[in-house]
Amino acid sequence: MIEVNNIAKKYKGAKKPALNGITFSVGKGVTAVLGRNGAGKTTLMRILSTQLTPTSGSATLDGYDIINNPQKVREKIVSIPQEASPIGILTPLEHIIIYLSARGVATSDAKKAAHRAMKALDIDDVANKTTDELSGGMKRKVFVAMALASNAEVIFLDEPTTGLDPISRLEVWHAIRALKGTVVLTTHYMEEAKELAKDVILVDNGRIVARGTIEDLLYKYRNLVRIEGMKVGKNWHKAGTFYISYVQKSQADKYVGKNVTIKKFDLEDIFIMKGLGGNISQETESSSGDWE
Repeated sequence: MIEVNNIAKKYKGAKKPALNGITFSVGKGVTAVLGRNGAGKTTLMRILSTQLTPTSGSATLDGYDIINNPQKVREKIVSIPQEASPIGILTPLEHIIIYLSARGVATSDAKKAAHRAMKALDIDDVANKTTDELSGGMKRKVFVAMALASNAEVIFLDEPTTGLDPISRLEVWHAIRALKGTVVLTTHYMEEAKELAKDVILVDNGRIVARGTIEDLLYKYRNLVRIEGMKVGKNWHKAGTFYISYVQKSQADKYVGKNVTIKKFDLEDIFIMKGLGGNISQETESSSGDWE
């Protein structure tokens, strides 16, 4: 559905590009684009949703070029930015009807689609409350309901749960699971990616540092554990006032009882090693697979 070829973006006056040669393809289902703040996730989403022109490279959505055929692309997508906020005096029902009407849907059809979407996301009981009366999670679910009601082929969600409390986050996750077609969401929550995505793209400093299913990525580094608190050989990264190191599970016992914490390897560790430039020792590399 989405093909991205060597997309780059450098903002005027910036010392380095926000995106530096991004290439990938995305099909149906949920794909999570993971990265720290400033990694380039939002820039990528804005380019793919035709809100921003890349400095170089190309991308297509369902065969339509995002630069040469932006209107065709927009007919197929819904984009919900991180900073999206509902109009407080409007109800969820009114939000959805107005949004669908703007997309050319007849009012009677828009009302039917709105009620179906709200029922699917379990917000039909607040359909006629003003959004000022709703929780943060419910407000985000209104936007997801707008996307669901639109029946769009591709939905872009930029950090949909940032700033939400745990309960609200679970509510939004439930809503996202109801979406069909192709969903691309950005997040820096590893747990969120595990809950929602079949594929992940890890971005750091404007580049893709890893790509695949969560299971495949973690299996590749299955023999490693993370040690926090001290330098261990060549394999360490300074994080504030302490160090993060990686060793084989078979070597971890010798650090038990020392002033360290031993943790299971997780997705965020790929950022530390690849994105943050941790010095991976040859011994660790050779026994854990090809890092590149």
